[in-house]
Amino acid sequence: MAQLNITLNQDEILQLLSQNHDEALRKLLTDSVNAILNAESAAQLGAEPYERTPERTDSRNGYRERTLKTRIGSITLAVPRHRNIPFRTLVFENYSRSEASLVASMAEMVVNGVSTRKVSKVMETLCGTSFSKSTVSEVCKELDAIVNEFKNRQLNGVYPFLLVDATYLKARENHRITSKALMIAVALTDEGKREIIGFDVFDNESKETWRTFFGSLKARGLTGLKLVTSDAHDGIIYALSKEFPEVPWQRCQTHFSRNVMDCAPKKYQKAIHAGLLDMYHSKTIEEARKKRDMLIEEYRGVADKAMERLDNGFESVMTVMALPERMRRFFRTTNHLERLNREVKRRSTVINVFPNAQSIIRIIGSVLLEQNDIYITQHKIALTKKDFDEMNRSSTTKLIEIAKEQQRLLAA
Repeated sequence: MAQLNITLNQDEILQLLSQNHDEALRKLLTDSVNAILNAESAAQLGAEPYERTPERTDSRNGYRERTLKTRIGSITLAVPRHRNIPFRTLVFENYSRSEASLVASMAEMVVNGVSTRKVSKVMETLCGTSFSKSTVSEVCKELDAIVNEFKNRQLNGVYPFLLVDATYLKARENHRITSKALMIAVALTDEGKREIIGFDVFDNESKETWRTFFGSLKARGLTGLKLVTSDAHDGIIYALSKEFPEVPWQRCQTHFSRNVMDCAPKKYQKAIHAGLLDMYHSKTIEEARKKRDMLIEEYRGVADKAMERLDNGFESVMTVMALPERMRRFFRTTNHLERLNREVKRRSTVINVFPNAQSIIRIIGSVLLEQNDIYITQHKIALTKKDFDEMNRSSTTKLIEIAKEQQRLLAA
C-alpha cells in the first residue's frame, strides 16, 4: 500500500482558523484529498515522483484541476494525469455515486411539487454550495428518458372505456408566457384497472390537435373501445368521429349539469339540479325520458334556455344507459380525470410558469407516471369479469347503434 504523506503549513492553518474557520477546513480537506490522489497515482504507477524502479508501469503527465462540491463548500483538486494508462481514483467514483443520488433527489423534489428556487436553497444548505434555477432545471432533464418511454409505450391491453380531458398550464415560448393544453387520457382495462394511457402538450384544443392526440393512441395500439367519456368540446367530438367512428360518446353529466345551470335563473338552479340528478339515476332510458319531459314542462317559461339545452343534450348525456346498471356510475362523468387534473395543478402551481413545453412533459409526465403506478397497485374498481361479460352480451349492439346515430347527427 502506498504511503500517505500530508504536508501542512502550521502557521498558515492557524492563521486561517483564527480568521475564517470554513476556509481553514477547506484548506485541510483540499490538501488531504490531494495527498490521497497522489498516493493512488503512486500505487498505480509503482513508483513515487522521479523514482526509477523495475515495477514502474507508466510515467506522470502533469495534473488537471477538478472541482469537488462538499458540505463545507467547493474545493479545487489537482488530479494526476498518466501518460499512457488512465488514472483511476475512488475519490471521484464515490463522488459520481453521490452526484447521481443528488440528481435523483433534486428531480424527485421538483416532481413532488417543490419549486426550482426552493430546491436550489435546499441543495445549498445540504452541500454548502449554491445551485442556480437553470442548473436544477438541467438536472431534471435526467427524467426525459423515463418519461418518454412511459409516454410512447405500446398499448398491448384491451381498453373498453376511455376518459379524456385537457387542462391548461403556462409555459414560456419566444420570450412570452403562453397557455398550453395538456391532454390526458385515462382508460379502464378489461380487468377493471385504471391506467393513464396517454398525455401530450399542444398549443390549444382544436379539432386538429385532438385528432392528433387520438391518432397517437390509435397508432400505439388502443383497441377494444366501447365508450368514450368527455366534456362537449367540439374538437373532441370531431376527432372521435374521425378516429373512432364506431365508438359512442358519453357526455360528462357533471359538465352538462353546469352547462344547464348556467342558463337558469339563480332561484331555480337548486331545484333543476335535483331534477337532473334524479333523471341521471333512472333505471331505464324510457324512465329518463319521462323525467326529462316533466322537468322541461315544469320550467318552461321561467328557464327556457336551460330547458332547451337539456333537450338538445339529453341523448348524448344518457349514452351510459346502454350499459348494465352496475357499470353506469363509473363512466357517466370524468370525475376520475378531474381529480387527476387537480393533482397536476397542485404540483404545477409551485412552478407557476414552465420554461418551455418540454419541461411540462418532463415534470408533469413524471407526476402522471407516479400516479399510474398508484393505479396499477390499487385494487380494481368495483367491476368484475361478470360485469364485462354482461356488457359484451347485452350492450354491444346498443352501443353500436348509438354510435351510428351520433355519426348521422354530426354529419347533418
